[in-house]
Amino acid sequence: MAHDIASEISPKPGDRIEGLSTPRPIIDEDRLAGNIAHVQSYMDAHGLNFRPHIKTHKIPALARAQVAAGAKGINCQKITEAEAFADAGFEDILITFNILGAEKLVRLSALNDRISGLKVVADSTVTVDGLSGWFAERKPLTVLVECDTGGARCGVQTPEQAATLGENIAGKPGLVFGGLMSYPKPNNAAATQAFLAESVALLKNQGIECPVVSNGGTPSLFEAHLVTAATEHRAGTYIYNDRSMVRAGHCREEDCAMHILATVVSRPTEDRAVIDAGSKALTSDLLGFTDFGQVVEYPEAIIKGLSEEHGVIDLSNCTGARPQIGDKIRIIPNHTCVVSNLFDQMVFHRGGVVTRVEDVAARGLVW
Repeated sequence: MAHDIASEISPKPGDRIEGLSTPRPIIDEDRLAGNIAHVQSYMDAHGLNFRPHIKTHKIPALARAQVAAGAKGINCQKITEAEAFADAGFEDILITFNILGAEKLVRLSALNDRISGLKVVADSTVTVDGLSGWFAERKPLTVLVECDTGGARCGVQTPEQAATLGENIAGKPGLVFGGLMSYPKPNNAAATQAFLAESVALLKNQGIECPVVSNGGTPSLFEAHLVTAATEHRAGTYIYNDRSMVRAGHCREEDCAMHILATVVSRPTEDRAVIDAGSKALTSDLLGFTDFGQVVEYPEAIIKGLSEEHGVIDLSNCTGARPQIGDKIRIIPNHTCVVSNLFDQMVFHRGGVVTRVEDVAARGLVW
């Protein structure tokens, strides 16, 4: 019988996290549950529907926990990601991405046939015409107008353009106008409210109602109640939180549910440590930081450089003990969402004891 080494090193409930092979993301169950409850209670208090963005975790079990807490549907970013969650039984899915090209429309229409609540977005007549041309003889597709309310990414640029495109969608065969969607820049609630409210009013003047006005973003999370034109809010990062959310004041370090467990594999000099977590574990996203994560046990340490498999840590500011070869450390990543797409599994724990291991079902599904 072949010796199954993989089964011997795979994490199992009851294992201690310090005994796990690294690098590996570990998720604190209590922090995870606290983050879900905290945000859902905020949304409930302000009468907003909440639609979690599952690109942060890509795990159906976590989306089920979010819905069980009170979330209304989920937000996906790409068709294949949405397919994975449809496979897991989710029906109310909003894909917040312009979808173009026959190869994607084939998959989109198949998905629309499978579930009852699929919705997509568009910000141009090119996208709308492509959708209508494909869906004219198929089950109708619900489409929201994406609005640029300050995020400077996709989206129509004025309320007048939003109303015009909404009217265009409403008149197209195979399409149903579903409302408006925006991903604003942080601390921009007043401008977002003004844009969306005016867009809704212009559409109403044309006899067109907006069933959904979807605002979004974890950076804008706790100003969601200021955008009274919105019917729902979308956010993803909040479920794990990360270093950028701590910096933004949306959470504390002790609210960060994801840590990257890493091992010190070299101490070439007194002031340098090298770990087994590089860009393939921590991501190279800086998000405005000058280093690549926060070392929990050594807050003065600076992860100053990443190659694919190595992380180089500057210890020169550490005044106390320093990590030694073989030591395991925990790192709060700059951007937790990207980490989820770098690993096949997430290990969950409570008090340092493994509780479960979940496959990242939508890992790599980015088209």
